[in-house]
Amino acid sequence: MESNKIRQAFLDFFESKGHAIVPSAPMVVKGDPTLMFTNAGMNQFKDIFLGNAPRKYPRAADTQKCLRVSGKHNDLEEVGHDTYHHTMFEMLGNWSYGDYFKKEAIEWAWELLHGVYGLPAERMYATVFEGSEEDGVPFDQEAYDYWLRYLPADHIIRGNKHDNFWEMGETGPCGPCSEIHFDLRDEAEIAAKPGREMVNASHPQVIEIWNLVFMQFNRKANGSLEELPARNVDTGMGFERLCMILQGKKSNYDTDVFQPTIGRIAEMSGKKYGEDRKADVAMRVIADHLRAIAFSIADGQLPSNVKAGYVIRRILRRAVRYGYTYLGFTEPTLCRLVPGLVGQMGGQFPELKAQQGLIEKVIEEEESSFLRTLATGINLLDGVISRTKGEGKELISGKDAFELYDTFGFPIDLTELIAREQGVGVDLAAFEKELQAQKERSRNAAAVDTDDWVELFPIRESVFTGYDTLTEKVRIARYRRVTSKGKTSYQLVFDRTPFYGNSGGQVGDIGMIESANERIPVVATEKENGLIIHIVNQLPENPAAEFTARVDPEKRQAAANNHTATHLMHEALRKVLGAHVEQKGSLVTPEILRFDFSHFQKVTPEELRKVEQLVNRAIRANYPLVENREATKEEAEKCGAMMLFGEKYGDKVRMVRFGSSVELCGGTHTGATGNIGFFKILSESAISAGVRRIEAVTGEQAEKVLYAAEDTMRNIAEYLNNPQVVQAVKKMLESNETLSKEVESMRREQVAQWADKIAASTPERHGMQLFATQTDRRPDFVKDLAYNLRQRSPRLVFVVGSVWDGKPTLTVMLGDEITACGVNAGAVVREAAKLMQGGGGGQAFFATAGGKNPDGLQAAIDKAVELICNQLN
Repeated sequence: MESNKIRQAFLDFFESKGHAIVPSAPMVVKGDPTLMFTNAGMNQFKDIFLGNAPRKYPRAADTQKCLRVSGKHNDLEEVGHDTYHHTMFEMLGNWSYGDYFKKEAIEWAWELLHGVYGLPAERMYATVFEGSEEDGVPFDQEAYDYWLRYLPADHIIRGNKHDNFWEMGETGPCGPCSEIHFDLRDEAEIAAKPGREMVNASHPQVIEIWNLVFMQFNRKANGSLEELPARNVDTGMGFERLCMILQGKKSNYDTDVFQPTIGRIAEMSGKKYGEDRKADVAMRVIADHLRAIAFSIADGQLPSNVKAGYVIRRILRRAVRYGYTYLGFTEPTLCRLVPGLVGQMGGQFPELKAQQGLIEKVIEEEESSFLRTLATGINLLDGVISRTKGEGKELISGKDAFELYDTFGFPIDLTELIAREQGVGVDLAAFEKELQAQKERSRNAAAVDTDDWVELFPIRESVFTGYDTLTEKVRIARYRRVTSKGKTSYQLVFDRTPFYGNSGGQVGDIGMIESANERIPVVATEKENGLIIHIVNQLPENPAAEFTARVDPEKRQAAANNHTATHLMHEALRKVLGAHVEQKGSLVTPEILRFDFSHFQKVTPEELRKVEQLVNRAIRANYPLVENREATKEEAEKCGAMMLFGEKYGDKVRMVRFGSSVELCGGTHTGATGNIGFFKILSESAISAGVRRIEAVTGEQAEKVLYAAEDTMRNIAEYLNNPQVVQAVKKMLESNETLSKEVESMRREQVAQWADKIAASTPERHGMQLFATQTDRRPDFVKDLAYNLRQRSPRLVFVVGSVWDGKPTLTVMLGDEITACGVNAGAVVREAAKLMQGGGGGQAFFATAGGKNPDGLQAAIDKAVELICNQLN
């Protein structure tokens, strides 16, 4: 069965069982600080399991894009080396929210696998939870009894807490689970050792394919379990593993999920898949990582050096490194594989096709950059290896290896490989020590101690009233204490609130909560798992009291103006640059707005001016806010509303219109565009391949920008004593250019005159023409002098020190006959510069070094001369 049909058969089966078929959530998580990526199918339903959001349907099914490369579920180093681990994978799942439970989950899993897909019963095994005294959870007799209806007792295995109690993280929804395993081994192997002995024994052909999680508990911060409001079912079946079984393969990579991409990689490399172990691993790594990278970019996460972006960059670089080392890919290659992936998966996931151009551009730029890093790293590593050998050591120090890894992004396994080829090893224990020290520093810097929630009364979700009012009577439903970097704050959740929680690029509101006895500032507002969380620095004396919540009106209005301006600018950019422009990130604060968008070249000043004009025209038109808070996605699409890839929209959406600008948005907006006042772009820049950034201001902040520009022009005019600033500056530049040419001509004459004197007064001795001295001339003058003298004498040894602006510089120039004797100027300055607390390098015939200690300059000159003379005997 072809993979697309396998996926569809799953969805059709559960649709026939009354399940709503829901689309995959974005792989990049938003609004949940505990996760960077969707790492399990249940992530998008977490609020329902926690009771923070109402259920939209009693049961659902989907295929969910997942990524596991960080935290508890980290399989990155296994990917490509075995047959079944992946970074990005699809999780087929069916869900029940307080509807059916263990009986139906087990019955339907059996019906689908055995009845629809036709998997033989004798090769299937089920595991059930053996119980935990520590958590007070008994043996799962119920699941065991249901499995006995379909499998013999020796195919039902008791599993421990590690294997059969599923938890998403340190806290959150969890419960006992029942895994379904399948034995892919040959008959002879099965006869020699039964499958029950191989379950959960890491055998590549006895694998888990489906996990039925019976979600009953919530793990609290103190480690205890509490019952969830309703018993739920959360199942996850590995799509790639299922395809392997149904297509009769022994590896996920041999299925039609990966083989088309692997075939293209083999063709590009000129190597045949299946003939060389290292090349095969490289092809599998690239085929796997390509999916993770492409889907992440399509969902809005670009490679970067922080958080989720760093994870994607790390995956991409791992793929590039395998291609470079084992397949000979020295030019960008992954980007050329994107069209094939889009053709293969774009039907099920249209975001791939819609974002194909951006995906290709971003990957190409990242590949080019890292290939340059690899070349630089290899040169640096060669120097480290030479030094290691020169010191008579057999191991590269952990400190050197870590510097290559941390500073230059050079992978440790590549350092090991190249070192081994040149006959040395790497002190891995010391490297790990350096790495752990860095991790510890990072952990300490980010350490947060969070208490469990204190619940005063239950709520399903925070009711946001801030679209209509800035003042609200509220009660605290729950609160908790948080300590970070020695500072304590408190998080409050109200039953209803006018405060907007930080989300969608717009920062949260600030303001005040008041009771009869106290006034407490709200310093920030966040949004987490559907709850609006108010940050205060002190806990109210009586948390159970009634409070009045007041949003700071000036800050809210300024933020609302800026948010509306981003919508107007988005529309203007599409009109000026083209329909390919799409939002890739934003920041809206009361002071400034920042907008990231897809575009493949610099926006010209003329284009930026047109954008400003269109936005200000819309501001003057004073378009009123027209919103529909209960629109369906279909209604929004008919109205032409902008929908962003990487966003998860519900059945009901909020549609915001200002004139012809129509977007889906949950943020706060101004009542009419005229309130914005004026719009001014501050800057336009590139933030990554194919993505540009504009920063702008509105209203009072825009006024300040204009006043500052006006003051600058007036000051320049006064300084030049000429109100015609442009003409005056042009005249001054022309005069400066003329004077610069004259100065340069005089400098060349001086250099030539000095060179004549030195050449005439410096005789050859001992086979060289040695000129060594100190001077107060600029370093560039010394350099020109050195090159002039080198043209005159093949036996030149030029060693000159200069102090300019308080900093010493050592310059060494050698003639051709001197370098032919093996003398290297770069090696000389590196050693001599130590005497002036500096360092440097260069070519064999010319090198310079800078230092911190001018008093050591003469000693450095003497040392350089000594080194050269010793080498020349």
